[in-house]
Amino acid sequence: MTRSRHTIATHLPIAVLVAAALTVTVMLGPAPAADATMPASRDTRSQVDATPAVAGAASADLPGYRSWVGRVTRSDLGPTWKPGCPVAPSQLREVGVRYVGFDGQAHEGSIIVHKRRVYSVRRIFQDLYHQQFPIRRMETMDFFRGNDDRSMAWDNTSGFNCRKVTGGTSWSRHSYGVAIDLNPRENPYVNGSTVLPWNTGDYVDRDRDRPGMLQPGSAAVRAFTSRDYDWGGAWRTLKDYQHFER
Repeated sequence: MTRSRHTIATHLPIAVLVAAALTVTVMLGPAPAADATMPASRDTRSQVDATPAVAGAASADLPGYRSWVGRVTRSDLGPTWKPGCPVAPSQLREVGVRYVGFDGQAHEGSIIVHKRRVYSVRRIFQDLYHQQFPIRRMETMDFFRGNDDRSMAWDNTSGFNCRKVTGGTSWSRHSYGVAIDLNPRENPYVNGSTVLPWNTGDYVDRDRDRPGMLQPGSAAVRAFTSRDYDWGGAWRTLKDYQHFER
């Protein structure tokens, strides 16, 4: 059974959709400026052997939370997986979730994680949904052809991507499907003079608490840490505010 490929959501005017489609198609074009408007996300792909959805009540202004799970193949993963990666495609799952965007509306996206992390990931994003914690976009990394810099620049929340750690040679925890990067532009990676993504703007200043930021002790951070995820924002030698791993 073949899953449908990327399509553009239809909640925006036609002119915006055309511009978004062109932006997405030219994946090797320049990354967006710090104040660029994000293109519309594609609809979540149809599931293969999907497990039952998880639903929950939301506020009066939002539909209930929804989550679903599907298997993935090597073809689905595209360039994000290659021979030699530490996990096989059969060990991974695509988790679709309903999330609250920066516009305050409900959207749907998906993330690929290790099959042993599916339960916790569904519950984490359920918590974030009920908190109405805003998420910019959620595309699986094949949408960006495994280009982590481009995914971060587009403020994409992501999971599995078989790659080495930033500035190193060992496998990233993302290569195992056990790490999640949440709102990278609002929550940059900071290691000395290295700041990623390049268009994070003044979000390096953590004293100015703004929507989508992850702060120590916040409900959004607790949604992860209460389920035994480590937060990169609490690391000592560097700060990876977007990053959670378990």
